[in-house]
Parts: sequence; C-alpha cells; structure tokens
Amino acid sequence: GGEQSGHIVMTDYASTGDGLMAGLQVLAEMVETRRPLAELARGLEPVPQVLEGIKVTSKPPIESMDAVVSAIAAATAAVGDGRVLVRYSGTEKKCRVMLEGDDASVLRTHADAIIAALRREIGA
Repeated sequence: GGEQSGHIVMTDYASTGDGLMAGLQVLAEMVETRRPLAELARGLEPVPQVLEGIKVTSKPPIESMDAVVSAIAAATAAVGDGRVLVRYSGTEKKCRVMLEGDDASVLRTHADAIIAALRREIGA
C-alpha cells in the first residue's frame, strides 16, 4: 500500500516504507513489462484520506482512554476495508489521526469524533 505523502510500504520486502526500494521496484516493473510509467500509473486510484495532527499535553497509552478507544472502534467499523491509525508523534507533543476509506464524509465524521475524544482526554 501507499500513502498520500508518497510513502510506499511493500511488506514482501520490508515492514516500513523505503523510498529507494520503492523506486527500484517501480523501475523493475517498467523493465519487466516494457511499459512506461505513465501507462503503469493509469490504474492508480487515490483513496480519500483525513490526516490531522493535534497538540496534546501528555502521551498516556491510547488504549487507556476509553472514549478514544470507543471512537477508534467505531471508525474502524465504519471504514470497512479502509484504515484507521492513531499514534503519537515521536518528535512532537502531537497525536496523529489518519483515516483512509471510500467515503470522505464518513472519514471526516469519525476523525472529528476521535479528535474530540483525544482533546477531552489530553488536548492542549
């Protein structure tokens, strides 16, 4: 899978994204198929995404905050095959909330619910 930022994760090769590896894999596909990048990219359909970073005053374990856990569970159920990721920044006093799925309005609604719960618990 890939992210809007261009971060591509290929779990057959690594557990995290690696730009050099992703570039080499794209080039390998172009060589193997003898097709230009423009042709290979035609089938790419971006998935709607909501990504927010909210300031927090502390970083307690997310699983210790019942309202946040409940909002994440509801979002996960609503996005179906999509993705919900809530994690603290490793470098800032922020919590990152990211949702991906088919329906941008559903994503926004659930992202707002998670953010509201986080702000009630640990918001700045």
